[in-house]
Amino acid sequence: MKINKNTFGILCDGRKVKLYTLEAGGLKFSLTNIGAAWTSLVVPSRKSGKGDVLLGFSGLDGYLNNIPFFGVTVGRFANRIKGAAFTLNGKTHRLDANDGGNTLHSGRRGFDKLLWKSEAYQENEGVYVRFELESPDGDCGFPGNLKAVVSYGLTKSSEIIADYQVKVDEPSPVNLTNHAYFNLTGRGDVDVLSHEVVLHSSSYLEVDEKLIPTGRYLPVQGNAFDFRTSRKIHADASSQFRGYDHCFVVDGENGKLRPCAEVYEPVSGRSMKIFTTKPGVQFYTGNFLNGIRGKLGYSYANHSGFCLETQYMPDSPNQSVFPSCIAGPGKDYHEKSVFAFSW
Repeated sequence: MKINKNTFGILCDGRKVKLYTLEAGGLKFSLTNIGAAWTSLVVPSRKSGKGDVLLGFSGLDGYLNNIPFFGVTVGRFANRIKGAAFTLNGKTHRLDANDGGNTLHSGRRGFDKLLWKSEAYQENEGVYVRFELESPDGDCGFPGNLKAVVSYGLTKSSEIIADYQVKVDEPSPVNLTNHAYFNLTGRGDVDVLSHEVVLHSSSYLEVDEKLIPTGRYLPVQGNAFDFRTSRKIHADASSQFRGYDHCFVVDGENGKLRPCAEVYEPVSGRSMKIFTTKPGVQFYTGNFLNGIRGKLGYSYANHSGFCLETQYMPDSPNQSVFPSCIAGPGKDYHEKSVFAFSW
């Protein structure tokens, strides 16, 4: 197991941005403390050698203008909040409207835009980076003084461990996730529509035309959202809509680490299994990449990568039917996800 730390670049105010590279279990995983972002994940394959399975940028400048949210840690609240507002304990909190009158990923200056404190360490069978961030009361419109501690690491078993802990001094919505885009071919010039996917979800959330949940859980059985058995992404995505950008309800007990998703790429032979304690997972098939320039000179077309963002339900501060996302005194937020790779 190895840990390397380098300077990724320098911000305009003189602060240094770090780049960590962790090696364990045959994987090589790079992260930066700008946005607590995953920048690279090199995975072996049976057929085509090693390849970087994450979309992203070649240098710091890309992450300072990261419109697609490549690899970042999203907070305070991942996904959308309707009307850029919510009411909690009789008080309405106004948020930053950055998505057609709604809030997406906490607005224009969410956790993904900030420089986190960071340190690398080795523990038991893995190597990790611990990221810390403090968010003051009123930050992006959210109440309470908040401290987030997020640890990402590699184990000897070829797993990425993602551990999210938050304390806040008054009740506030909390929903952290990582926004990694995967392409298990290890290439950025081919789409992911032939990846074979399993989602351990018997239902998903119905959304309106602005991708805001209506509050209804719909069964996946017999329709384009049924990934309970393995099938290719493109089976229905191209004919009915631009692709998937929907929250699936993870089967099993919330708060318990349980299977969430499985993905297999037949050309390389790479596969990934995801486990989570969280109630949902946003399955997004890169529908709005629109040729953005990425690492190694790749121009990422739509569907060049997919996301499986483990999280609480979008708009849950406004939807009492969803699991509560409210943390506060006496109710800390602590969630975990695991990404296991094989080839």
